[in-house]
Amino acid sequence: MVDLLSPVGDFDCLKAAVQNGANSVYFGADLFSARAFASNFDLNDLEKAIIYAKSRGVKTNLTLNTLIKDNEFQDAFELARKAYEFGIDAIIVQDLGLAKQLVKHFPNLDIHASTQMSIHNLQGVLEMEQLGFKRVVLARELSLPEIEYICSNSNIEIECFIHGALCISYSGQCLFSSMIGGRSGNRGKCAQACRLPYELLENDKKVDCGHLLSPRDLCGLDFIPDLINAGVTCLKIEGRMKNPEYVATVTRIYRKYINLAESSEKYIIDEDDRKTLLQVFNRGMSSTGHLLDKPNKNLVFKEKPNNMGLFLGKVEKYNKNKGYITVKLQEPIEIGDSVSLEKEDGTYNVSELMFKDKNIKESHIGQSVTIGRMKGNINLGDKIFKISSKKINLLARDSIKNENRKVDLNCKIIIKKGLPIELNVTSANDLDIYSNLNITCKSEIIPEVAKNRPLEKEKVLLQLSKTTDSIYNFKNIDIVLDDGLFLPKISTLNELRRNVLNLTYNFAITNIKKSNLDINCDNLETDSDYFNNSDVENKQISVLLNILNTEFDYSKLENIDNVYVPLKYFTNSKYSEVLYTLQQKSNIYIYMPTIIKANYINLFYNNIERTVEKYNIKGFVISNISNIKLLEDVLKDKKYNFELIANYTFNVFNNYTVNELKNLNFSRFTISPESDKEIIKNLSRSKYKFV
Repeated sequence: MVDLLSPVGDFDCLKAAVQNGANSVYFGADLFSARAFASNFDLNDLEKAIIYAKSRGVKTNLTLNTLIKDNEFQDAFELARKAYEFGIDAIIVQDLGLAKQLVKHFPNLDIHASTQMSIHNLQGVLEMEQLGFKRVVLARELSLPEIEYICSNSNIEIECFIHGALCISYSGQCLFSSMIGGRSGNRGKCAQACRLPYELLENDKKVDCGHLLSPRDLCGLDFIPDLINAGVTCLKIEGRMKNPEYVATVTRIYRKYINLAESSEKYIIDEDDRKTLLQVFNRGMSSTGHLLDKPNKNLVFKEKPNNMGLFLGKVEKYNKNKGYITVKLQEPIEIGDSVSLEKEDGTYNVSELMFKDKNIKESHIGQSVTIGRMKGNINLGDKIFKISSKKINLLARDSIKNENRKVDLNCKIIIKKGLPIELNVTSANDLDIYSNLNITCKSEIIPEVAKNRPLEKEKVLLQLSKTTDSIYNFKNIDIVLDDGLFLPKISTLNELRRNVLNLTYNFAITNIKKSNLDINCDNLETDSDYFNNSDVENKQISVLLNILNTEFDYSKLENIDNVYVPLKYFTNSKYSEVLYTLQQKSNIYIYMPTIIKANYINLFYNNIERTVEKYNIKGFVISNISNIKLLEDVLKDKKYNFELIANYTFNVFNNYTVNELKNLNFSRFTISPESDKEIIKNLSRSKYKFV
């Protein structure tokens, strides 16, 4: 069965996800989360969140998915240790150095490669598997055929986004927010610069304007059966910054359609469900994202960067003095809903609604209604949108209040003459934490011989079945009752039920928590010969030539030690003379792209052997961890001794990551453009070369 993974920003969102059918949830702590501006959990709340979810059979994932500085590393590791002891099921990680330390020290804890690691092809997935990761969260830019190919050719768990916000760039590779606002998306503080308005100029003439870099949200309802058949392990909903109503509603609907896809029934989507998803939040009415095997020319929505709700209609009449707006409805509306207008930033709560001058509480499509108490920048013809629905929100809130997620138990009660009443429970579910459950409670009350009406099984059954407010449900109740007995207090049964369920809950907590790990976080090890305070010797100058010009005389280049050239130039014979000239002047390296899809992989496979034989290639600049496996596939049986350089796209922030690169046979790494003076100073402690 495929997992449904729901986002959690606070405890109400956790309840919303669990009570509406999530198999697993993901949330951050108050440090090192890629959603630093979500509420997140402190250590006390983190423990409570894990117990709340896992006691109800829901797995928990901690998002420790930001880049970690050296002076933060011990705190990050300590957070992981605490989460492990609390019973977390998995930790989602971006930082390679941190991930490898967690794999090493927590062998029974699943480590997931975050989408921030930009894993986008089979080679990257296989490398993650080899490095000890349990699961890969694929880049959101993959199509269904690409996902299916990866699943079919790997053994690692695969997780894909199915609903929510999309980025304009590959996660982990975007420097936009960092460069223009000093807030790094790789550090969990993305300012969402892509959601701002821009102008598109051509020869200094404006040809377009609006939110030109703001993608529509993803809605993947139509793809659920195909993704399940492809072998995807987990379908993920985006939205740790969203409210509980969003989490409850989206989780409920995706739970419904995952269940439908896994059943024998025909997979048909109710358009009301699709509209409900749009109502709780949508940018530009949502899209298929990148899941189709063709370019999405409808990806960007330039009109508005945030929730647009559902289109209600246009202003047909406006009484400015009274604040009355008349609109012919394209969607129903009722008192308590909220609306917005295209020229207004805020929203209005619908507190007055009229039809033919009579007050009404609700309406239907096609009616021309008047909405009262609406004043602002409003004009005839302005578009009106229904931003939130009272009915949908009430349904979501009610789901949070109620205990819908029940854990089944077997119950046996023995009521015999002259003996204390005995109540025993065992597990009737397949959850590991309840597998050895066998708890018995006895009452202090001894049944008496009945003088008038003896105790009946139906009465016992009624009392034991009162588990509405509990997380438990007695699936099977076995009643052993001697004839002709009487209980002075029927509440004795209620007390027994409460006691045995409390003991069951404590039993679950004991099994959720893990024993304390004897790890000194102050002494995390790296290569003993790794750190060196001496200055880096043999300083060199390296040049990246992203564009080659056959008209330029490259023999004039002087004092350049290394030249990086993209692979595409080695496959085009017209650049041969340029490349021969460059290799005579400097060490020449093949510069690999960060993103390598199928077409470029084929280009690589078809040309790399001929290229390394034709030219004096010193090595490769590796831009994504998948590049390692690509080289191994082609050159592993050859006796080449290439130098590997890690590009800035590896996002190296600490010496533990540098050490892992060294273990992967890299001899040099490139400083991240997001590095500050402190990071560069710490990285320079290594004997490892950096550029």
